[in-house]
Amino acid sequence: MPCDTKLKPGQTISQRKVEVQTAVSNLDRLLRAGQVKVNIGPQGAIAFTGWTGQDKDGVTDNCAFRRLMATGSALARAEISKAERLSGRSVNRQVIGQGVHSHDGGRTWHGHD
Repeated sequence: MPCDTKLKPGQTISQRKVEVQTAVSNLDRLLRAGQVKVNIGPQGAIAFTGWTGQDKDGVTDNCAFRRLMATGSALARAEISKAERLSGRSVNRQVIGQGVHSHDGGRTWHGHD
């Protein structure tokens, strides 16, 4: 995953992998508790509103989404499905792969072209 390779100074890839797993596990817990909301953008991008700063530990919403879909709890995946139904659109994996994202919980969306 791309977020595994965003190493901090002096950090090994194994250490980063553990950090990413911890951040996504915490996101899963926050989703299940209702403390983080899922926002689906008009083009199908995803943002996790309420998952910020220290909790993210440099993990992007796109990377977290991919990990949640692969290894997250059924309840976390259900929250994503619920957000898709409520927004009337699905998460677009092509948009996710292109890096479209939000820095403000889904109020604005952009990519780095």
